[in-house]
Amino acid sequence: MIKLAPFFLTFGQLTAVHAHPAGEVGCESAVIAVRAVTLSSIPVTTSYSRAIESLQSASATVKPSLTGTILTELPSGAFTRDPLNAPGATTISKPLYPNETPLNPGPTEAMDPVSVNIFQPIQTGRPPLAIPARNDHPVRKQHITDVDVPIETNKFYANFFLGSQGFPVWTHPYSLAWTKGSGGSYGMAISHTTRERFAFGPDPNKPQFFVSPLGIHHIVLSADELKADTSLTVEHTEAFSTYVNLRPNSLAGTRILMSFPVVQGMGMVTAMYDKAKPVIKTTVFFRSLNYMKLVNDVTHKYRIVLNDGSHWLLYATPIGSIGTPPFILENSTTITGPTNFLGRIQVTKNPSGEDAESTFDYSAGAYAISATVSGTANGPFGSYTLSWKKGGVGDRPLLMYALPHHVESFDQRTQAALKNITLVTTTKGFARAIVADQMTMVENDLPNTIGFAPWTKNPNGAAGGSEYINLNSQAVALINQAGISELSQAMIPQTSLNSMYFSGKGLAKFATIIYTMNSLTGNSQYAATGLDRLKDAFNVFVNNTQPEPLVYDTIWKGIVSGASYKPPYDLGLDFGNTAYNDHHFHYGYFVYTAAVIGHLDPDWLGQGSNKAWVNSLVQDFANPVTDEFFPFQRSFDWFHGHSWAKGLFESGDGKDQESTSEDTFATYATKMWGKIIRDPNMEARANLQLAVQARSLRNYFLLTQDNKNQPAQFLPNKATGILFENKIDHTTYFGGKIEYIEGIHMIPFNPSSAYTRSRQFVQEEWDTYFSNGRAEQAEGGWKSILKSNQALIDPQASYDFFANPNFNEPLDSGASRTWYLAYSAALLGAIKIGVQEGPQMNYAMPGQPLEPVQPIQSVQSGPVVSGPLPFSPQDAGTRTQSQSPVAQSTWPVGFTWPTKSGGVPVTTPTSTPTPTQTGSSTMDMSNDRRVASSIATPDMSWALQDKDNEVVGAQNLRTGGWNGQNVAANEFANVEEGKSDDEWEYELDCDDEDGEEDGSW
Repeated sequence: MIKLAPFFLTFGQLTAVHAHPAGEVGCESAVIAVRAVTLSSIPVTTSYSRAIESLQSASATVKPSLTGTILTELPSGAFTRDPLNAPGATTISKPLYPNETPLNPGPTEAMDPVSVNIFQPIQTGRPPLAIPARNDHPVRKQHITDVDVPIETNKFYANFFLGSQGFPVWTHPYSLAWTKGSGGSYGMAISHTTRERFAFGPDPNKPQFFVSPLGIHHIVLSADELKADTSLTVEHTEAFSTYVNLRPNSLAGTRILMSFPVVQGMGMVTAMYDKAKPVIKTTVFFRSLNYMKLVNDVTHKYRIVLNDGSHWLLYATPIGSIGTPPFILENSTTITGPTNFLGRIQVTKNPSGEDAESTFDYSAGAYAISATVSGTANGPFGSYTLSWKKGGVGDRPLLMYALPHHVESFDQRTQAALKNITLVTTTKGFARAIVADQMTMVENDLPNTIGFAPWTKNPNGAAGGSEYINLNSQAVALINQAGISELSQAMIPQTSLNSMYFSGKGLAKFATIIYTMNSLTGNSQYAATGLDRLKDAFNVFVNNTQPEPLVYDTIWKGIVSGASYKPPYDLGLDFGNTAYNDHHFHYGYFVYTAAVIGHLDPDWLGQGSNKAWVNSLVQDFANPVTDEFFPFQRSFDWFHGHSWAKGLFESGDGKDQESTSEDTFATYATKMWGKIIRDPNMEARANLQLAVQARSLRNYFLLTQDNKNQPAQFLPNKATGILFENKIDHTTYFGGKIEYIEGIHMIPFNPSSAYTRSRQFVQEEWDTYFSNGRAEQAEGGWKSILKSNQALIDPQASYDFFANPNFNEPLDSGASRTWYLAYSAALLGAIKIGVQEGPQMNYAMPGQPLEPVQPIQSVQSGPVVSGPLPFSPQDAGTRTQSQSPVAQSTWPVGFTWPTKSGGVPVTTPTSTPTPTQTGSSTMDMSNDRRVASSIATPDMSWALQDKDNEVVGAQNLRTGGWNGQNVAANEFANVEEGKSDDEWEYELDCDDEDGEEDGSW
């Protein structure tokens, strides 16, 4: 049978060549051969005379170090700015007129069915021309063979091409590191540490962090020819994989000595040798090397035992030779192989004893090259499949490792491929082996019912949930008061900043207020005025005239801030946006804002480059394909189930993410944008991604007491803080206060928060850190963040906090009292619906009793409908003015009403007046529209009350009906005299201050 080995190898290696990911379409094999090592059939030229079948053992003369090193500090390039306070933003009031024409939201139903595979292109063509191209990115592209293609900047292997190239890369459960001369080797170190080696500190019993040590090199695959002039390059940088190549500089441009296909979850580390002498080293010390047998008719198996007691398997598949390739245990640190070895060496750790070796044997000789993801979704049901391209022995299945969130969602077929082999990962619990060429995960609770409105999960953990737009009249009045006050702030001074992050937060804040006033309180005409201003503020960015304009980077291929392109070339500006940090955080706010604008004004989508500009942002951080201009899913990692925020910065502990809530918000924003532009694949893809994120967060980030994945002593921390690939640190980049650490996983509070943050977790977190008045001790905007989050478990307390007549708390620059009131009121209503008979809910100001249920008159149907809801889902008819949410309101106590323009006094109410109104309002619930018709409002001067640091009071207020008659401006006495509205509607030209010419398309 041994004579047939070359035939099997020919078949296997041809499979490897054809499965190799092409760098460019039509790339010929001769070009590939100069790059990564490809092993194809060649004549037999070598005969190994005999196998080394006896057990080889070595005695260590010194004790190996098993401690390694740990990095307790956060990595360099940390960005310490508080994410709540926008630099340079100014709160300036601007008179707010109600618009004569109410808003008319557009349809949200998808025009086309979802594709069989929802990973479909968003759009074709280059980004809008308002974003200039530049080819001088401040981070040089080095050590990457791929030319003029989009590069994955935020993926797990970036340490191979960034900085010193000396930090590890984590494939899970293994890590790989280029030794660069350490221990006399220039090869690839393979490490797997168990939790007994982890460092917990500073108090091991109540740790702030835990970290796996670096520098414990269990197996190092190298070659005798690799010396000090060795260079490492990568190619085929894809979403789940890359090729790593090693060669002496003397061979540059000719051939590579060793190539490693590096794939997330790979069960064996594979090295392909091109006529080199294998040298295998360890820092843990070899105890024994034993040749076992021939497996798969072509692959030779060795067993290695290290000094720490761990068992490893080595599989050698020679090409163009017969016989067993001899590997000799030279001493406790070195194993050598045959000279001019052409073939593959694979190593894997066996944690499960000799009985499990048959599983490894069965897959030996086959290895993963790369992976693709496909997915489908239908309403609340979805699934996604990771499929691996395979090289080597083509008729053997792969051995891969799945993370806990994969395993708990496997379909039946993948479940059957599970093996009883587990290896602990650094920060993702225990990975389990599967023997398969693909794995499919099923999600049966997609958030397809989440929209713009407050949303809550179904009770008792059941799948699904519902939006709640029904608010009591008192809540509506208070929300209107806050909304008009907050919309009376000039938008551009709060949104056109030198930071994409803070600018986006400001835009999203105003978008949420406008949606709330239009769709939750029915105050469409004031919302329409606000929307006009929001479109002007958003247009600053579409025209690229903000203080730090965007550029399209033709080197790495993406849209980045131009801030770091000019002296002092500080990559830390705007949280590292220029170097691809946090793009999903930053751009998600813009995408959400655009979704609200497009929903409330569908015509806006077809104007200018609005739609294309927003689509380009989505492509930058969430492209569902790799195209000419952007890589696939820059931020989100479909293997880990969450995004990585770190871009082009090397890091000793790998990629990291600090804010899970802004991660999920970016996905929610993409979902809503897909819904509004009627792209069913984008919406479905984001629904599936949100489901995967919720699962991943529950398993790894938001730690309940029954979590089985993270170390038990770490669980009391609740939110992880910063999760790296190699450690978890319960802190933030900007400070160690508990409200920072937990709160960064809360912002921004949005409809998907109730989906991604389970009630169990929120309750445990609250009881651990914030109950019994401790939340009220938080400083700055963090107090309001904590209290808004409280709505998920105690909406009454949350509502009472924001409804306090003396409310004067600072807010996050991306948050509004309007939305906090609306969300807590809606969730309170949802609870009341669940416990009362029928859809009854009521609100009172803090300290006031609930008002009695009032009937709602349905003009269309005639009979009185019981219930206090101003917007009843069962009643899509016309609401009479006597049941207007404003008509039933309780007005602010002790407020001095101003005088109308022209000296006409406004009726001064007593402490709790109820103004009379006439007219009616119609609402078309089928399209989520509310059209005002002949509505007269009460005097709205109360809406102009504001905090001490904002405009105080309103002077010369003129007000009229919601039908647009006799409506005039709110004129503020303390607005700077002579400053026109246009001075705040400024545009900033894009100047090239350093004199360099911008690139052009």
